[in-house]
Amino acid sequence: MTDRHVPGADRTALTARRALARRCRSLTEARWFALTVFGVILVNAALLGVETYSGLAGEWHRSLRLAEHLCLAAFTAEILLRLAAHADRPRDFVKDPWNVFDLVVVLCAFVPVVRENTTVLRLLRLARVLRTARFLPQLRIILVAVGRSLPGTISFLLVGALLLYLYAMLGWVFFGHGDPEHYGSLGRAVLTLLLLMTLDGIGDAVHAGMEISRWSLLYYASYVLLASFVLVNVLIGVVLTSLEEARDMEYERDHEHDHDVVQESAPAPGTDERLMLLQRITAARQALDALERDLARQHPPTPPDAGFSVPGVRPPAGRPPST
Repeated sequence: MTDRHVPGADRTALTARRALARRCRSLTEARWFALTVFGVILVNAALLGVETYSGLAGEWHRSLRLAEHLCLAAFTAEILLRLAAHADRPRDFVKDPWNVFDLVVVLCAFVPVVRENTTVLRLLRLARVLRTARFLPQLRIILVAVGRSLPGTISFLLVGALLLYLYAMLGWVFFGHGDPEHYGSLGRAVLTLLLLMTLDGIGDAVHAGMEISRWSLLYYASYVLLASFVLVNVLIGVVLTSLEEARDMEYERDHEHDHDVVQESAPAPGTDERLMLLQRITAARQALDALERDLARQHPPTPPDAGFSVPGVRPPAGRPPST
């Protein structure tokens, strides 16, 4: 439905929402606004760090509480401005997950149950630090990549757990009696293998295993090959793939934003199109007038019979001589 099919009162309200959204959008997309919000987030993080020192927290309790309330007021004003910037398109606000995250973090601070729980409130204040990702595109890409890599990471953890269980049972069978400190039970064997996955102390483990059985060399070599090389490289591949997908998503998001800006700046159908048509007609008329003036200067009009007023030349027959 176009604006021409909207009733008069609704059309006025729609125009007012668009004007409000345009003004708020120009404000929220300004560089100084982003830097200000980023500074408030850093101040909020610094306040959390200061509160960990009991002496400073007790001495500056009132000042810290006032600063916390000011930060909350700034975050509330920011989220209200972002909501107003989407007054003409409320669905676009919900489509952006960062907007939803910011809204939830700010609204939870006003819930009575949350405000009374100091631990939950501090966790929410800590969650505000993650909002720096909105203003740091590279950090936003990394966080999105971590989120998209979760399914692959879960599969990696399942395979790794199966591998750990298999090698822990083998270690308990072969080294349980000879090295009960490291392989005396399934839990100890798993802990030992987790530490060996980082290749820390692998040399001492091989030497201790060789005193028990020569097959320990094959045991540790195959475990290091599978756990430290194959599985870790698979995890790196999953993360890199997710990182590329996150970059593509960020690129598409930026282009969609540019497309929306172009659509907003484009002239609306109806009155603007007629105005452009009138401007073109006026320009064409001005060009025709200029062309007529140029032709008049290059070829001035000749008076009738002006060529027969020369003395000694008789006019053509049937025409009176020119005086």
